[in-house]
Amino acid sequence: MKSFLDENFLLKTKTAQTLYHEYAQKMPLIDYHCHLSPQQIADNIQFSNITEAWLSGDHYKWRAMRTNGVDESYCTGNKPDEEKFIKWAETVPYTMRNPLYHWTHLELQRHFDVKEILNPNSAKSIYETTSSFLQDPAYSTQGLIQKMNVRIICTTDDPIDTLEYHQKIKDSNFNVKVLPAFRPDKAMEVNNAAKFVEYVKKLEQAANVSISSVEDLLAAIKNRHDYFATMGCNVSDHGLEEIYAEDFTASEIEAIFIKVYCGNELDRLEQRKFKSFMLLEFAKWDWEKGWIQQYHLGALRNNNARMMQKLGPDTGWDSIGDFSQATALAKFLNTLDSEDKLTKTIIYNLNPADNELMATMIGNFNDGSVAGKIQFGSAWWFLDQKDGMERQINALSNMGLLSRFVGMLTDSRSFLSYPRHEYFRRIVCNMFGNEIEEGELPNDIAWTGKVIQDICFNNANQYFGWNAAL
Repeated sequence: MKSFLDENFLLKTKTAQTLYHEYAQKMPLIDYHCHLSPQQIADNIQFSNITEAWLSGDHYKWRAMRTNGVDESYCTGNKPDEEKFIKWAETVPYTMRNPLYHWTHLELQRHFDVKEILNPNSAKSIYETTSSFLQDPAYSTQGLIQKMNVRIICTTDDPIDTLEYHQKIKDSNFNVKVLPAFRPDKAMEVNNAAKFVEYVKKLEQAANVSISSVEDLLAAIKNRHDYFATMGCNVSDHGLEEIYAEDFTASEIEAIFIKVYCGNELDRLEQRKFKSFMLLEFAKWDWEKGWIQQYHLGALRNNNARMMQKLGPDTGWDSIGDFSQATALAKFLNTLDSEDKLTKTIIYNLNPADNELMATMIGNFNDGSVAGKIQFGSAWWFLDQKDGMERQINALSNMGLLSRFVGMLTDSRSFLSYPRHEYFRRIVCNMFGNEIEEGELPNDIAWTGKVIQDICFNNANQYFGWNAAL
């Protein structure tokens, strides 16, 4: 019987072990999509304890705790930090076969060399040990990033963000590049007229312009797009239920804008037309600058209205959606391709039923101009676990080129999440290793090792044009 989380965790064959230990393990990390706080990086803060570093903002853990019958006061409430950690420790034994069980113990081992199983009996000592580590300057936010051998981080930023903390990082001696990603979701979110108008007012201030027409709106957002570019941004990101690709006319879009800007609610078709128009404009700007655009598709967000009202978004009330993705996505990409304005694109899928759909869709628009120009992004959110990763990898392998895949990211708000890259790498090495030993792939360790290193680091480094050193 193998020991839990030993050096060959998830590596079931000798070949898999060789591929991981000799090729994958040493590669640096590029985290090209995450939700880390630029301010916390810039200010190089020290977390007071493990709860502050680990449980704050982590809706994955909150969902598990709620499911285990833990009161909300221990998740998002004002209970003392140690008590919150104890409640998480009481929940962990019940997370077996949930990826949280693996992530929890990987993170404890890799960051703090804690090899005990987290449970009620070990909770107090682990709380004290990890919190003590976090007082060490080497365990500041910047220290945690450097400890994991990260080369580049791409945060997620609204067009109205000042990017002052990115500038502060840039001006510091921190040797990890931290770049913004342009996420204009709120600029096209017209489902609620009052919230949209409120956002437009903030956009006016950020861009220092007056907005009273669609042309003004675009000019203001383009102003911010240009500013982001001066700060090193070359990535956009969109969190959508689905791609919108309705037909529209210029006069329709102007009338829709005036209607919603005057505080009147739009009908469903008007909403979709406006979003279709805005998505195309954003995509064309990305193409003009040679940016990479990312689309996260398929989340059904904020399902619990009562808790949404109480706690706000991103607190753990979301699920996989069952949207019809293919027709609109093909139309959207085809519209851009027909005008020769389709930039590098990464499409992330949240519904595993759509994996093969996405894996074949990217092949429609890979035109030979760039290796892997259109990417099927890594398993995302609810699929960011062993089974989900394997299914995404298999779909991409069967219908595309896994060897050109840009690999893993954290998509996390936690500075302790970087072992997810290790988790992904072990899974990839195990899949290749098993097939080599079964005779399904040739026993060419050098070439397979190179492919794995490309997936781990080199492909993303080249794709995004960041030229990070090994």
